[in-house]
Amino acid sequence: MTAPTDAELEGRSSEEIFSPKPHMLRPEHDGRGLRERWFRKVRSVFCCLAPPDGEALYQPTPEPEMDECVAEFAEPGIPRPPAPPEGYSSFVIGPKAEGDARKKTLVLDLDETLVHSSFRPVEHPDWVIPVDIDGKMVDVYVMKRPWLEHFMRSVGSRFEVVVFTASLSKYADPLLDLLDEASVVRWRLFREACSPYEGNYVKDLNRLGRDLASTIIVDNSPLSYIFQPANALPIGAFMGEKDDQELLEMVPLLMDLEGVDDVRDYLAQQSNGFQRNVLAQGMSLVPLGHGVGSELCQSN
Repeated sequence: MTAPTDAELEGRSSEEIFSPKPHMLRPEHDGRGLRERWFRKVRSVFCCLAPPDGEALYQPTPEPEMDECVAEFAEPGIPRPPAPPEGYSSFVIGPKAEGDARKKTLVLDLDETLVHSSFRPVEHPDWVIPVDIDGKMVDVYVMKRPWLEHFMRSVGSRFEVVVFTASLSKYADPLLDLLDEASVVRWRLFREACSPYEGNYVKDLNRLGRDLASTIIVDNSPLSYIFQPANALPIGAFMGEKDDQELLEMVPLLMDLEGVDDVRDYLAQQSNGFQRNVLAQGMSLVPLGHGVGSELCQSN
């Protein structure tokens, strides 16, 4: 398979490569099949979308059982969260360290939550990550979200921090080596820890083996936490805006969550309930960034 040239790759936006809309993946007979298949491989390093074929996807269980927190939002016009898959033989992370025993667990997404990455060269990138794709080294240009260091310092001592990304480890792991200079991230989870569900990679919090009453997920895509929307603190998609302040504004909310008995009760009270809005509207309450991150947060 012939890989595109560097010039062709740079001509593609990160939106096209990371998370193209379905119609952007053209049929094989249009004369661009080989190139499109290679671009699909490139975007698969990062994208939260599961492959359209060749992998069995979990199907929802009709009318799943709900706990009290979820049942509160079973209202006309508001769908119930799908039931997560069952039968996993083990958890994807180990037990808490002794120093984290009394801390709540904070699950952080990576792409478009903490950073924005692009194949296009950008002015003054914070990091450049070389990634091997089919034997071709491709540079990924990474921009940190403003206030990232402040945010990580603030949560690092008060939560058990888990970074959970649908990206592949060959890109995300070296990036986290650079991002986590203070070593506040206790666990790193990549695509293999996700649960394929209806064409998406979902982060099933049950697989962490933590009490959901003490688990929070911060992610720009509601699809990522569709199994446990009651545990989500939504954030807008970061697409490189230098004046973004969402990480700074999120710190006080997390400090409040640190002291509550059940994070789901607290989150349900915010702005008429994050979960209610995610399920009813299919999007984050926090204003989303511009571009494909926003588009992926829309429900189908």
